[in-house]
Amino acid sequence: MAKTPTDAPAPTPATPSGLRGVIESTQDKARYQELFWEGSFWDYLAMVEEDPRIARNAYQRLFDLVDSHGSSTHTEYKKEIRRWTFFDDPFEGGKDAVFGIDAQLMKLVRVLHASALGYGPEHRVLLLHGPVGSAKSTIVRLIKKGLEAYSKTHEGRMYTYAWVLDDGTEVLSPMHEDPLRLLPDATRKDVLAKINEAGRSPYKVEIEGDLNPVCRWWFRHFMRRYDGDFTKVVEHVKVRRLVLSEKDRVGIGTFQPKDEKNQDSTELTGDINYRLIAEYGSDSDPRAFNFDGEFNVANRGIIEFIEMLKLDVAFLYDLLGASQEHRIKPKKFAQTYIDEVIIGHTNEPEFRRLQNNEYMEALRDRTIRVDVPYITKVSAEVKIYEKDFNRKTVGVHIAPHTLQMAALWAVLTRLEEPQNHQLTLLQKARLYDGRHVQGFTEDHVKELRKAAKREGFVGISPRYIQDKISNALVRDPDARSINAFMVFNELESGLQHHSLLNDEEQRDRYRELLGLVKREYEDIVKNEVQKAIAADEGALERLCANYIDNLRAYVMKERVKNPFTGEPEEPNERLMRSIEEKIDIPDGRKDDFRRELMNYIAAISLEGKRFDHRMNERLHRALELKLFEDSKDSIKLSSLVSSTMDEDTQRKIEVVKQRLIDNHGYDAQSASDVLQYVASIFARGDAKKQES
Repeated sequence: MAKTPTDAPAPTPATPSGLRGVIESTQDKARYQELFWEGSFWDYLAMVEEDPRIARNAYQRLFDLVDSHGSSTHTEYKKEIRRWTFFDDPFEGGKDAVFGIDAQLMKLVRVLHASALGYGPEHRVLLLHGPVGSAKSTIVRLIKKGLEAYSKTHEGRMYTYAWVLDDGTEVLSPMHEDPLRLLPDATRKDVLAKINEAGRSPYKVEIEGDLNPVCRWWFRHFMRRYDGDFTKVVEHVKVRRLVLSEKDRVGIGTFQPKDEKNQDSTELTGDINYRLIAEYGSDSDPRAFNFDGEFNVANRGIIEFIEMLKLDVAFLYDLLGASQEHRIKPKKFAQTYIDEVIIGHTNEPEFRRLQNNEYMEALRDRTIRVDVPYITKVSAEVKIYEKDFNRKTVGVHIAPHTLQMAALWAVLTRLEEPQNHQLTLLQKARLYDGRHVQGFTEDHVKELRKAAKREGFVGISPRYIQDKISNALVRDPDARSINAFMVFNELESGLQHHSLLNDEEQRDRYRELLGLVKREYEDIVKNEVQKAIAADEGALERLCANYIDNLRAYVMKERVKNPFTGEPEEPNERLMRSIEEKIDIPDGRKDDFRRELMNYIAAISLEGKRFDHRMNERLHRALELKLFEDSKDSIKLSSLVSSTMDEDTQRKIEVVKQRLIDNHGYDAQSASDVLQYVASIFARGDAKKQES
């Protein structure tokens, strides 16, 4: 006979060490009670008197959120730039971190600070303006996420209220208003004076505007019942902690363009609830109105307008009063006060249309534009890709320089050709990245940036690069490693079908820039292979000692003792020139170079230090190149491209591969790939020499 479900053995109760224990260990009942605190109006008033920051407005709260995470300063082109740590995204491990536009973010925070202090920008619409994929949405998403987290902290706590009716029913303030707004006009001045007199907050607590229509109706209802006794009215008020949440539509609103036929202004300011008209008898009774438009739910927090300038003009008109007067006009009701940050973002075509539309002059006048351009620093652009593509996130080894070369190409497409013919575009990118270029200073960089009006607003989007890196990662599911050439192929093949490129001339320019990046990559990997081959530290020190002995004898006009015969000889000019030529010291400049180096060595000696070739970067590089030249024939690197390799060569190649892995970040596959590639370069070079 088959067992029924009731015949099954009873499950063993979970022990604290089991799944139940895991769940119980993550619960924080004290924090839950804090976030869902409830009390009386008088409890709230006492808290505000103790800590007036509780009653901050939306702009003050947003600036304090950013400021609470701290900042650091650095100098860029002789200008002090502040980097706000908030934009590193401390909430989700850097998922929405913003890089490379610190100057623009600094301007944004300055606007927020001025707004918090009541200097005027709080009556404007913040408009983030820039090309597609320049992090405008990321910035707003980070702000919304930060406000949610901040409202859950003790420093960021905020409160709203509900009306408690005779039957125990609670009517929440539909716009999450601050309970201080319940204070009658006659008492506000004196109450605020007492709150502000202690100076416990950097901001002056103010109560602006009246109650929303629903709360105004209930306030007047209870005032009539109690013959104007406010102390009895607030016995029907329950104050509660307010936690902002985009998902729950509390304090964070989002509005985006849709089909004009399916969207009207009630989505911003609320609409009549026709089901309740029969109950309350009139469509002008606030209790029969849903105050659930985006402006309503965003009160006390922030409202985001996605692609703001694509909105129909009728919606943009609502922004005029909302920004300047902090008031909205719900259907059938008087203007209603709002306290929220209004922020939108737009691309260039829509912004140009706004500038050219004379009928939108009022909106332009109420807008503060904050440019959010593409990154023009390679090292900052790399951070975007490293955030999404690393061994931990993709499970595949990404060969050294792969992301850097993709970032370099992206930056080059965004730069204008330098007017100075002595400077190449690649050198310009290096200067912008803070690297040294002979003959150019920080003042030159400032001039270059000033002359290039469109840099950062044209070129390839980071999204395109991210898509092509993703393609390279999935091209071969069995691959354990991807390299720069895999990404180069994806970048180039994708240009033909790029949705934002309609100009063949522009495609050709981007291909030329990709060729430039490939040559840069070739130089880098050749250099690394050369270093790996010449990485015998003992051999480098012996070569350096030999060079210095001959150098000293040459400068001092002495002879050198032959290490084998013991006989004095003239300094080995051939040896010295073979090293100096590696760093392009011409024959006419050799004496100056040698004297400068000897003076440097003498100064080091006077300080009681022993000279090391690593102390002089140019000499160190020259010694590496010389040692590589002397070693490459014995290693027979070119044999990598042939079908046969003897055991001795194989052993030496393995040593070089291991050096690439240990010193330069390659894995076994990518080290083999780069050795094969560099070997093919030398094989081509050897073939050309034989032909000539």
